[in-house]
Amino acid sequence: MKLVLFQPASRPDAPPQAGLLLPQGVVDLSSALGPATVGPTDRLMQRVIEHFDTLRSQFEALAASASPLPMSSIRLRAPITRPGKILNCIGNYWEHAQRDPRPLNMFLKNPDAVIGEGDTIVLPEFTEPEVFQHEAELGLVLKGPSKQVAQADWQSAVFGYTCFIDVSARAAGRGTWRSGSWMGKSFDTFGPMGPCILTADEVEDPNRLHVQFWNSGGLMHDYSTEDMEHRVPELIEFATAIMTLNNGDLISCGTNHEGLGPLQDEDVVSIEIGGIGRLTVKVADPLKRSWPRGIYMGPNSTNPAAVAQRNAST
Repeated sequence: MKLVLFQPASRPDAPPQAGLLLPQGVVDLSSALGPATVGPTDRLMQRVIEHFDTLRSQFEALAASASPLPMSSIRLRAPITRPGKILNCIGNYWEHAQRDPRPLNMFLKNPDAVIGEGDTIVLPEFTEPEVFQHEAELGLVLKGPSKQVAQADWQSAVFGYTCFIDVSARAAGRGTWRSGSWMGKSFDTFGPMGPCILTADEVEDPNRLHVQFWNSGGLMHDYSTEDMEHRVPELIEFATAIMTLNNGDLISCGTNHEGLGPLQDEDVVSIEIGGIGRLTVKVADPLKRSWPRGIYMGPNSTNPAAVAQRNAST
């Protein structure tokens, strides 16, 4: 089941509504929500997650009987308007290197960084960062309260999956701007998410998903979540040992850095994860800066474009 938040295309100021994404369009779930309607509009998906077990049969009935709204008549929003917490893994991919796994670590990202389908990443008017880059990642949508969840019980804490772009302001090389505080990850608009939440029952193994990312049509990231150094059960155990994770909190699983490249004014970027779908957002830069096009050219990169470039230079 693919859950979304949406607005009528003609009313961009309307509060988001919960929907079910189908190939033909979006089914409005408002008539089935019951107790999930009560509360702040920016917590709607968290309430859907809380009541999902009792609402599911009604959602399925609507999917079978209701006429979907055509995509041209609606605008998808981020499936979680404002997560309570966004935890991002640091690194977390082997990237074809023969080495010991690095220690598992995470940082907190600003929940107000979240944007959704068709929105715009706005690069800040800071001149200190050397470049702004994309990181295409699998997002775990939590159900809770989840605390001290053992790896064997990891599924009890995962409601579903989404696509997440961890936009990063970088210093020299792959270092993060003001890396001691990770503030370079938390500018407003630096957390595109969507297009939906794919419920956990639809994914047999989150460590066997294909992640791709395009910048203005050029394929950049292209990897499998099977390459994670620390897999999803360990991420759940690690995070819940430290803090309670609640409905709609997010763990973003890190990225394979082989596909890193710059983001700049007028770019149109898309992330797609097998089974979840594709999220597309734009990029705007008030300062109109530009950086050389390309991708991360590390010696172990297996990105096809990096390999071709490396071969051509030898």
